[in-house]
Amino acid sequence: MGRIEKIISEISEFKNSERAEHSQKYFKGNDGYGKGDKFLGIKVPIIRRFAKKYKDLDFSEIEKFLNSEYHEFRLLALFILTHKYKKYPDKVVEVYLKNIDNVNNWDLVDSSAPHILGAYLYEKDKSLLYDFAKSNNLWKQRIAILSTFYFIKRNDFSDALRISEILINHEHHLIHKAVGWMLREIGKRNKKVEDEFLKKYYEKMPRTMLRYAIEKYPETERKKYLKGEV
Repeated sequence: MGRIEKIISEISEFKNSERAEHSQKYFKGNDGYGKGDKFLGIKVPIIRRFAKKYKDLDFSEIEKFLNSEYHEFRLLALFILTHKYKKYPDKVVEVYLKNIDNVNNWDLVDSSAPHILGAYLYEKDKSLLYDFAKSNNLWKQRIAILSTFYFIKRNDFSDALRISEILINHEHHLIHKAVGWMLREIGKRNKKVEDEFLKKYYEKMPRTMLRYAIEKYPETERKKYLKGEV
């Protein structure tokens, strides 16, 4: 038995058909944004445990998992890439971008984009994120805004705000939630910056985006935004 087959065998001992069915619905694997995705029903903490155990996998092996039809194996590959990032940043980003089409659900994006692409581009040219934001690909657009979480944590808000402007009228709720989330994170660090952005855009941004953005605001202020009285 090869190494990959051994790992698959070990992880598959934790599969659960009921959880797999729930995940299929939860991640819209039947007929929604995750259509065609397949699930084994393995809990995320277990996947994280295996990612730590096998963080020394070589990149060709990681790519095989990243190209798996099963969601959990792609998540495993992304967790391993985040483990390897500090030591091999250039190679990790190369593999990530080469297989970007397999980072194709919101949890896969959220668990990888800030730690890989965000970290890598922090002190580099960020035009790739703007290209992603302006693309017609839902997951690339979410990668663009979620990558800025790395910048936000370092009190650098400019790219998050500019990409939020690009996505402000997006039609998909997964982008509404992601942009609102990043705005909320900005507000946790500098409420004045978030206020300035919201006063400019809150009346035309999608309701879900606004609700996420002001979730931590005082109740009275939150109601004013929701009523359009700011």
